[in-house]
Amino acid sequence: MNSHVLIIDDSPILRRSVRRALGQAGISDDRILEASNGAEGLEVVEANQISLVLLDLNMPVMNGEEFLIRLRGKYARDDVQVVVVTTESNAARLVRLSQLGISGFLHKPFELEDLRQLAGEVLGPAS
Repeated sequence: MNSHVLIIDDSPILRRSVRRALGQAGISDDRILEASNGAEGLEVVEANQISLVLLDLNMPVMNGEEFLIRLRGKYARDDVQVVVVTTESNAARLVRLSQLGISGFLHKPFELEDLRQLAGEVLGPAS
């Protein structure tokens, strides 16, 4: 895999947990990047080749939905797969996110196996 996975979440504990699960899914640690909010996430996307973003919705500075709108609009990055990792249950918001071109949802709390499976489906076999 020549591109990176980006974890965007304001919780360092959750980022660490997701990083560990991705490692167990066969993604090397040097291919995993992190950001603590959407604004930092956009900077990381601009500077790196990102294939998958694991995106929290509720964060300070720039939330996940704002990040996604900018990623798909201003940055025109339809090539980046985005999986929303959330506790969100508002049906209207989930529909809006789907219309912005996400690859799926991972509902918190999640099992590490669910994350590994989802990463495999979105990224394909690790190499």
